[in-house]
Amino acid sequence: MSDLLVLVSGEAARRMKEGGQWGQITFRVSDPDNVGAVIAVSDGSNPVMPTPLHSTNHFLNAGHARGQHRWYRAAPELHLLWWHARNTGREVALEVFKEKVAGRWLSPSAGRNYVALTVATEAPAEYPDISIPEMVAWYVTPDAACPVAIDVVSAEHGFPQLAGHWPTTHLAESSIMLVGAGSIGGAAAHALASYGVGRLVLIDPDRLLSHNVVRHVSSAKHVGRLKVDAVKQELAEAWPATRVDTLPVDAIAAAHLIRPRLRHVDVVLCTADGVAARRVISHLARRARTDAVLACALQDGAIGEIIRLRPWSDHGCLTCHREALTARGAMDPEPALDLGYGTGTTHRPMTAVGGDLHLVAQVAAKTAVATVLERRGHPDQKLPGEHAILGLRPALGWAPPFDLNRSGDIRWLPHSPPHPGCPTCEEP
Repeated sequence: MSDLLVLVSGEAARRMKEGGQWGQITFRVSDPDNVGAVIAVSDGSNPVMPTPLHSTNHFLNAGHARGQHRWYRAAPELHLLWWHARNTGREVALEVFKEKVAGRWLSPSAGRNYVALTVATEAPAEYPDISIPEMVAWYVTPDAACPVAIDVVSAEHGFPQLAGHWPTTHLAESSIMLVGAGSIGGAAAHALASYGVGRLVLIDPDRLLSHNVVRHVSSAKHVGRLKVDAVKQELAEAWPATRVDTLPVDAIAAAHLIRPRLRHVDVVLCTADGVAARRVISHLARRARTDAVLACALQDGAIGEIIRLRPWSDHGCLTCHREALTARGAMDPEPALDLGYGTGTTHRPMTAVGGDLHLVAQVAAKTAVATVLERRGHPDQKLPGEHAILGLRPALGWAPPFDLNRSGDIRWLPHSPPHPGCPTCEEP
């Protein structure tokens, strides 16, 4: 069995640190996992007050509640002993432990051992050269106090922890529309949330079906649900700081619903299959003066591709870019994106394995986030180009720029200018 771990929520820690000399503790425990979390504490002999777990869907919510445990105010030396004992695999004699704590002592007895938390807020400053925590955990027996692993949730858990190291405020204020919640789109949604994007708008009319699960980030328990709803629920559990709005519509048939929303997002990331959907998003984003990022897998999943389209006068749309590449001798992979799934023919994008599609999603999400941050004045987020080609399972003989030699290669290309007469790029 793994070592015992004690979890302490930020609220529970605050009450003990601001309390008196001692108090009672109630844990919710899971014996198979050998872990317990503080769910209630008292200040001295006052009533025990609840301190809920920081996550409402935490697995310990289904655990057993056990009371009659203790917390004590302690001398900083005791926490130094905890640190030493943890690093040497030793224990602290019970008499030594008892001398270092204050408050009403609870004697352990045969069959009545207990977990004790000790609080010494001066400990970190007392021993600045080593990392001595201000709250530690012990398993107290009639002979000794054994140091126990502890995880105290910071009052600033989540993205506030990264403030000063990552532009959390700018990303929390940002909004990204994600068209397509399939294998690439679902993984991209998780990646965007992990960067700290404040709001996502998920657009996809499809349901998650059993054959999708092998590549999709959503598990089989969501089969039958709309993909946008499955991804939204998962994001709420994993990344609660990101607000998610859903629109279960087809990007082509409901272009009139997408058009006004594009003016209120920073970037639109399109991971939808099909030439028409990609061209519609390219067109709508251009007219809305919104940056667009298109991501897909090409050539039976051999190549990943991310194209960024800027609504600038010298940057062309998707069609202009494809025509420029074709004029230089490159293949046009777009038609292969229209092969239907389940029609008896091989659907080329869906022949890719899930891990490769998720890799494409990660690069696409990074491209979208870099676009947001570059516009907000972060020069370190400038990308090397506007068109990325990723080697997933490259083959010999393809024309440039798709002639990658190795899996994992990334080639960046510049943008292409608008073609004269382009109905998307020229102002109406």
